[in-house]
Amino acid sequence: MTISLDDNGSELITPTRPPLVDVLTLEQLDPLLYLGHSHTSSPRIYGGQAVGQALLAAGRTVPDDRRPHSIHGHFLHPGNTGAPVVYQVDKVRDGGSFNTRNVKATQNGLVIFQLTASFQRREDGLSHQSLEAHAPEPESIPDFENSLPEEDRLTATVWLRTLQANIAVDFRFPEEYPRVANARGETRPARQRAWVRTSEKLGDEPLTHAAAWSYMSDLFLLSSALPPHGITIDEPGLQLASLDHSVWLHEDFRADEWHLYEQEGIWMGGGRGLARGNLYDRDGTLVASTMQEGLLRLRKPSAPR
Repeated sequence: MTISLDDNGSELITPTRPPLVDVLTLEQLDPLLYLGHSHTSSPRIYGGQAVGQALLAAGRTVPDDRRPHSIHGHFLHPGNTGAPVVYQVDKVRDGGSFNTRNVKATQNGLVIFQLTASFQRREDGLSHQSLEAHAPEPESIPDFENSLPEEDRLTATVWLRTLQANIAVDFRFPEEYPRVANARGETRPARQRAWVRTSEKLGDEPLTHAAAWSYMSDLFLLSSALPPHGITIDEPGLQLASLDHSVWLHEDFRADEWHLYEQEGIWMGGGRGLARGNLYDRDGTLVASTMQEGLLRLRKPSAPR
């Protein structure tokens, strides 16, 4: 925890972020067996951590000239940050252009997460993108907390401190974050976006940056389905949990530099929600895409009889 003073001499408390470099460093137990740690005080493993660590384990078993391009994971059981996670890699296919890996993440003998990742040898080809993105530069946007009116800041500080203490991602919102409006009881369209980057500088290895983006890609995504309903993830009776998560990597990029993450909750029903995301660099180039389905089950407390 870091304590500083604002312009009025009041204390500003900034929780210490998890050390992302340590989170993205796996211990190799065997050629196909790796061990990952959480490095956070939160009792439950953040979903993006499992995705990023599993991708790292898979990537350690393919040639250096192969890049991950397609990642699909299923969250099976909640993970406990108090114990390490074992990642068992299965070599499914080694082809002339593509390599496929399955990864099982286990904790105390229980499979908590499964991942399938495909890697490709780099090559040139036809290219285009049909999507565009425009937003103010991140340097022109104040930190989230400093952008809020006083009446909204008090409510947001509670969840913001928890988020900052457990997830190593910097973020800035070009527009009002819908969760703030939802906390006031207002509805918004099922869209949100943020400039994101890792909270610390990383090395130059492409696999590390792909894993770091996979770690970040889970942030906020499923909550983009909630704004039309005027509720937040703190709504009493709301069960929220990621069920599956997919990432497509279109280009190499540095996860420790600002990228614009646009998210849209495209469907909700049957106690589930579906969200998609697109990640752009400063020039508007689409560098990655995501999809996630999750449990969004609202059970209102029973009225007293």
